[in-house]
Amino acid sequence: MASVKDNKNIAQFRRLIDRLDEKILSLLNDRAKIVMQIGKLKKARLSDLHAPEREIEIYERLSRLNKGPFPDEALRAVFREIISGSLSLEGPLKVAYFGPKATFTHLASLRQFGFSASYVPVNTIKEVFSEVERGRADYGVVPIENSTEGVVNYTLDMFVDSPLKIVGEVMQEVSHHLMNKSGKMGDVKHIYSHPHAIAQCRVWLENHLPHIPTTEVSSTATAAERCNEDPSAAAIASELAARLYGLTIIQRRIEDNINNFTRFLVIARKGLGRTGRDKTSILFTIRDRVGALHDMLKPFSRYGLNLTKIESRPSRKKAWEYIFFVDIEGHQEDEKVTTALEQLNEQCLFLKVLGSYPVAQEKRK
Repeated sequence: MASVKDNKNIAQFRRLIDRLDEKILSLLNDRAKIVMQIGKLKKARLSDLHAPEREIEIYERLSRLNKGPFPDEALRAVFREIISGSLSLEGPLKVAYFGPKATFTHLASLRQFGFSASYVPVNTIKEVFSEVERGRADYGVVPIENSTEGVVNYTLDMFVDSPLKIVGEVMQEVSHHLMNKSGKMGDVKHIYSHPHAIAQCRVWLENHLPHIPTTEVSSTATAAERCNEDPSAAAIASELAARLYGLTIIQRRIEDNINNFTRFLVIARKGLGRTGRDKTSILFTIRDRVGALHDMLKPFSRYGLNLTKIESRPSRKKAWEYIFFVDIEGHQEDEKVTTALEQLNEQCLFLKVLGSYPVAQEKRK
């Protein structure tokens, strides 16, 4: 048992924490007042209120200054919410995402913009693009590839004709949980989830619930919603889905590959300047001839530029014509990148720069 002296010391420490919390609150309000003044100046100059480059600068500067023991990842999360809350004083950012609520796209959106942004779930990736193009949302968040299932082709196809720019990426760890109303495995008579989630948990399901049928639905959140209507149903979904739909997790992390990440892209009407740790995404088409792709890639090799991704898709406009999607390390304003793109443009039929944006950091739990 704790002694009277121990309890007294704990009480003293808690009073110290209370005083520090009061100071933090006072400083947050002082910061918010300055942010509001900056917002007024930006509005007067018709400038964008949201400055992602500035956010990155804040995160990196504070990470360099942080001597611990407060962890860097938590520091970033705290300041993401501080920035999100400050921006909401000027009118919350509107973010469209491929919904519904509690999907991994929703989680990626929250990670990028914080809880103070205004989120607009839409039913298709095309609608995300439309909301941003029409100015009904400031940003959009769409999935682009999964480390297990591969690329999301529909997202790639949307970039061919869209005027939007990629302004960010989010690497979201995907953890699948089995859940239902009771939290008891014995109550599970049917499992619902998105086809990708079912595929990513196939081995676990075969080993633990081999005779339980699975049904594909439009999203993991829709699967969670089904469980509210049917006590014999279980869903494979996120922890956020369990919280939002009042479900109990039966088994955590049932995905077959523990290194399961989905990459999401943030899209907007206007591109970003340099941050110092950028990548550039492009798409291009080439004439069908022997060695054509090899020749297209020569400029990048010539200037020592690393390609982090290359993906091909049929153009759907001409038989045997392909569109290539490429990610390049560096910003399009960097001299080497600019020169390489100019030389590529001389050889290809069509070249489009989709945007330069900060490289995301993987989030592990």
